[in-house]
Amino acid sequence: MNIICNTAALQDAVSTVSHAVSGKSTLPALEGILLRASGYSLYLAGYDMELGITTSIEAQVKESGDIVLSVKLFGDIMRGLSGDTVSLSTDDKMNVKIKSGLAEYEIMGISAAEYPEIPTVPDGVGFVMPRATLRSMIRQTIFAVSQTDSSRPVHKGTLFEIQNKMLNLVSLDGARLAIRSEPIQSEEHLQFVIPRKTLSELLKLLDDEDTPTSIVVGKRHVLIEVGGYVMISRLLDGEFLAYRKAIPPQVNTTIRVNTRELMQSVSRAAIVINDRVKSPLICRFAEGRIRVSCSTPLGSASDEMKAAIDGKEEMMSFNHQFLMEALKNTETDEVRIELNGSLSPMKILPPEGDSFLFLVLPVRMPGGNKGQ
Repeated sequence: MNIICNTAALQDAVSTVSHAVSGKSTLPALEGILLRASGYSLYLAGYDMELGITTSIEAQVKESGDIVLSVKLFGDIMRGLSGDTVSLSTDDKMNVKIKSGLAEYEIMGISAAEYPEIPTVPDGVGFVMPRATLRSMIRQTIFAVSQTDSSRPVHKGTLFEIQNKMLNLVSLDGARLAIRSEPIQSEEHLQFVIPRKTLSELLKLLDDEDTPTSIVVGKRHVLIEVGGYVMISRLLDGEFLAYRKAIPPQVNTTIRVNTRELMQSVSRAAIVINDRVKSPLICRFAEGRIRVSCSTPLGSASDEMKAAIDGKEEMMSFNHQFLMEALKNTETDEVRIELNGSLSPMKILPPEGDSFLFLVLPVRMPGGNKGQ
């Protein structure tokens, strides 16, 4: 292989595909980046047997070929280059020469024959949606993905559900649930679960542009094209919880409140809570006000704010971090909170409609008089 390409373009490509490279593997090739030169382009790939990221950049290809380079060593070299262009050349002993400006390196590579084949989705079902919309949907649900449920690994990802021309993203763990919905131009009826890691890496590629993102779903993998990159990810197996049954059907109390003000109030009251000293945050909804309070061995704190409350007075306790994360991901100036008694989950929704719905389960209040 013998090529010359733009340094900045190669730096960006190496940085991005490296996110899918395995940190430690019994197969040394998986700890590297695959480079394959042909025609007028250089193809790069990172793959850890669960997630793959690939891309191609323009290159002056003097001699076709392929090689696998250590992600750490090659990545460190690329980050330090300052020349406008960079050249890479290999010999039949897997020696690789890298030149850019006055800098020159010679490192050992690994045969590309040792690199596993990256899966494809030849018979998948596809749909397209704007990048900005997909970014918003993932960002508003990924916080609720379970990170500890070993009994149901399927909950370590987000459910993508398409039905009746609506796309629903659903994440849940044992204490909360997040749903984000958007209309979509697709007649398909699909359900698949994408791992949290894949979605975290996808968020780094998505921006607030309305340019389309293509998603193709197969039996075991999903392929996502965005911004010149292709992500291929294994789907999670298993039966996702019937989440609709967890949503309280009745509403006894409706609260409308400024999101930022409620977050600030919760933050002030939770100041006596830390990693060692934990206690639930007590919330009282009554007489046009929300009063939040907490008592721990460190001390006690309380705060209150105005709110529009319609319905029964209510007192509940919550994990303050779960409540804060839900409020932080609403992306709206005001929220609508719906309650159905102290034992039922709190519903957090937009002021109008139901483009998102977050559930936060109550915890047992001090003294055990109310709560879960």
